[in-house]
Amino acid sequence: MILIDGQNSELNVANFQNLDQIFIKISEDGLLNDRVVTDVLLNSEPFSEIYPHQSEDIDISEVRTVEIRTLPVGEVAVEITRELYKVVTLMGEGASRVAELFRQADDAEALETYQDLLDVTRDFIGMVSTLRGEFSLKDHKEFLEASDTFSTLFTEMSEVMANEDWILLADLLEYEFMPAVNRWKKVVALLREDVRASGRE
Repeated sequence: MILIDGQNSELNVANFQNLDQIFIKISEDGLLNDRVVTDVLLNSEPFSEIYPHQSEDIDISEVRTVEIRTLPVGEVAVEITRELYKVVTLMGEGASRVAELFRQADDAEALETYQDLLDVTRDFIGMVSTLRGEFSLKDHKEFLEASDTFSTLFTEMSEVMANEDWILLADLLEYEFMPAVNRWKKVVALLREDVRASGRE
C-alpha cells in the first residue's frame, strides 16, 4: 500500500524493487507537482536518507506500506522566509560579536567568527535568490538596493582584510554591515508577501 497525504494511491509496493523507483513513479505521475515531501514512513516507521540516494538501496521486499507526506511549495517557502528573518538577526549579532573581538585584539577568534559570518551571509543570499527566482514576480527596489549595498560592502571588507586593518574592519561591520543587514528584514517581509500572493500555499 502506498499512501500520499493520507490518500491510498493506486500504486502497489510489490510492483517496485526499491524505494527510489516509487519516488520516480510518483513524480512522473505528477503527484508531487508544486509539493515538497516532508516525511516518508516505511511500515509506519520514519525514514530519512543518511546518505544521498539511499532510497535506491532500500529493498522493498520487507516493506508493506509506504506513506509519503507533503506540503504545498508555497507553505514551505513561507516557513523558510520565517527562518530567513531569524538568520538576519543572527547575522547582525554575529557582526557585532566580530567587531567586539577585533577591538579586544582577539584576532584569531575574530577571524574565525568572521569566516562563519561570511558563510552564513552567502547561504542567506543564495536562499533569498532561489526564493525570488521561484516566487517573486516583482523587482523590489529594496532588494536591489540591499544587494548593491552588500556587494559594495563585501568588496570594501575584502580590501580591508587584505591590509589586515582589523579596527577598520570592526568599524565597517558595526557602522555599515549591521545597518545593511537590517535592510534585509524588509526584503524578507516583501518576499513572504510575494510567496503568499503566488497562490501556491
